[in-house]
Amino acid sequence: MCGIVGFTGRQEAAQILLEGLKKLEYRGYDSAGLAVLGKNGISMIKTTGKIANLCEKTQDGKLLPGFAGIGHTRWATHGAPTDINAHPHMSNDGKFAVVHNGIIENYAVLRDELVERGFEFKSETDTEVVVHLLSLYYNGDLKEAVMKATARLEGSYGLGVVCADYPEHIVATRQFSPLILGVGVGENYFASDVTALISHTKNVIYLEDGEVADITPDEICVYGPTGKPVEKEITRVQWDMEAAEKGGYDHFMLKEIIEQPRAIKSTVEPRIKDGKVVLEELNLSDDEIRSIDKIVITACGSAYYAGCAAKYTLEKLTRVPVTTELASEFRYSDPIIDDKTLLIVISQSGETADTISALEEAKTRGAKILAIVNVVGSRISKLADNVIYTWAGPEIAVATTKGYTTQVAVMYLFSVYMARRRGRISEDEEKRLTGEIMQIPQQIQRAIDLNPQIPSLAKEYHHNKSLFFIGRNVDYAVCLEGSLKLKEISYLHSEAYAAGELKHGTIALIEEDQPVIALSCYEPLFDKMMSNIKEVKARGAKVLGVTTEGQNRIVREADDVIFVPKTDTLFGVPSEVVPLQLFAYYVAKENGCNIDKPRNLAKSVTVE
Repeated sequence: MCGIVGFTGRQEAAQILLEGLKKLEYRGYDSAGLAVLGKNGISMIKTTGKIANLCEKTQDGKLLPGFAGIGHTRWATHGAPTDINAHPHMSNDGKFAVVHNGIIENYAVLRDELVERGFEFKSETDTEVVVHLLSLYYNGDLKEAVMKATARLEGSYGLGVVCADYPEHIVATRQFSPLILGVGVGENYFASDVTALISHTKNVIYLEDGEVADITPDEICVYGPTGKPVEKEITRVQWDMEAAEKGGYDHFMLKEIIEQPRAIKSTVEPRIKDGKVVLEELNLSDDEIRSIDKIVITACGSAYYAGCAAKYTLEKLTRVPVTTELASEFRYSDPIIDDKTLLIVISQSGETADTISALEEAKTRGAKILAIVNVVGSRISKLADNVIYTWAGPEIAVATTKGYTTQVAVMYLFSVYMARRRGRISEDEEKRLTGEIMQIPQQIQRAIDLNPQIPSLAKEYHHNKSLFFIGRNVDYAVCLEGSLKLKEISYLHSEAYAAGELKHGTIALIEEDQPVIALSCYEPLFDKMMSNIKEVKARGAKVLGVTTEGQNRIVREADDVIFVPKTDTLFGVPSEVVPLQLFAYYVAKENGCNIDKPRNLAKSVTVE
C-alpha cells in the first residue's frame, strides 16, 4: 500500500486529488483511483498503471464532479495489481467508499464472516473487508460506524472514508500508519504524506493511533479511541516541496535507512502469532519440507548478500546444507539439483533477469522454488511455486537498504518455520526465537541511536581512495553488503575479505594509514578478530571497529568504534548492517555524489 489523499471544500475535488496523487508518485505504486461525492452519490474510477492513466480515464477529473473525495496510489500486497484490486473500494449498496494504507492481518476471518452475512466481495484485497464492515455497522451515524468497524481490525491502517449520506464529509483514521490532516480556509485535507498537501497548506495536524477525524470544508473534529473530542495542535510545516517529498530528509536513501524499524515490523509482526511463525502463503507441506536435503539460495547484488547473511541462520537451525550462488553464474554451472532441492530466489523487484533465468533453470530440473520478493504480481512471484513477500513498501533510492534488511528478516522467519517442521527445534524454542525476531525493529533503532558520530566518521574517512572490510562467519557476510553500499554510492574502491584469509595474500595490500573496517560482532570469534585487528594495525592500518555494546576491549585496539546492540547471534545482521549503510551514505554525501541515483545503476536490472 502506498499513498492516500482526501479533500473537501468549495473546489472540484477530483483535480485536487489527482494533484495530490502526483505528488506521491515518488513513493512508487502500481495502480490508482478516485472516489468523489457528487449530486448522485459516490462516483468512482480506478486503473492500473501510472497517474497519467487515471488522468486520461477521468478526463483530468472532469468525469467525477463533486466537492469532496478520496484518492489512492496502491502498491499491491493482497492481490495482483488490477483495476478491481485498485483502491478505492465501494460497498455493495454504493453508500461507502474507502482507501487504505497498511495491512489488515485478520482480513481472512472477517471476510468469511461477512460472506456468511451476505456481503459480496469483488476484489482479492484485505481492504475490502473495511467497507463492508462500515455497511454492517452503519445506522445513520458515520463516526460511530467507522469506530465500530476499526475496532474489529487487527494490523495497520491509514483509512479514508466517504459516505453518500454525508456529502461534505471525509473521515480519516489511523493505526500504525501515518496520516496527516491539512488545515485550509474553506477546505481541508488528509494524506498519508505531507507531500500531497504542502502546495495547498503548510498547516497540518498529526493524527495519532486510534484517533478519528471528521473533516468538512470549515471544520476538523478529532475524536479519541473512546469517541470523546480531542484538542489537536496545528503545526506549521517548514519544508519546501522537494524536501517534503523526502519526508524532510535530504535523500530518499537516508529516509529509507531510518524507516527500517517500521519496515521490518511490517514484515515480521503479521507472521508471528502466539510465538509461532505463520506463513499462510506457503504451499509446502510438512512432508515436502522434511524431504528437502539441500537448499540453494540464488540472487544478484544486495539480494545475494542477504542470502549469504541468512545462510548461517538457515543452516544452523535446519541442519540442511545451504549454498549461495550468484544467479548470473548459476544457470551456466550445470547445477546439481533435483526434486529434493529447495531453491530460494531473492529479488526486491521480482523482475531481475538473471534471477529469473536461474529460477527457470532450476525448475526444469525439478527443484522446489521459494521466492522472496517485494513486488506483488512480479514475474518471479508468478513463476515460483511459493512466494513470501517482504512487505517493505516501495524503495526509491537505487541503493537498497530496507529491501536488504526485510529480505534477511523473511529468511529468519523461514528458518524458524522450517526448523520447527523438521523437528529440529521445540515449541518452546520456537517461541524464544520468534521473541528475538520481534526485537529486531527496536535493535535497529538502537543501532541508529548509538552512533550519532557516523557523520563525523565520514568526514574522517571519505577522502580515502580504497577501504577494506574484514570479518568472520556472519560478520564476513555483512562486510560484503557494507562494502557494496560504500562503493555503489560513494564511488570509492572497497573490498570485503574474510578475516581469516588475511595471511593468504590480502594482507600484502595493507600499508600505512590504509582504512580497514573490522566487524567483530559475532561473539564466538571475537578473540580471533582482535588478533586480525592487531595484524593490520602492526602494518600501519587505520581501523574502524564495529562491535556490540559492552565489548570495550576493542577500544584499545581500534582507532574508531561503532557500537551496535547485543543480539542473539542468529539474528544480528539487520542491526549490524544499518550503521554501515549510514556510514556509506555520509561518505557519499561528503564526496558530493548523487546518492539516490548512482551513476550507471538502475533500481531493477531487467536484462542479463
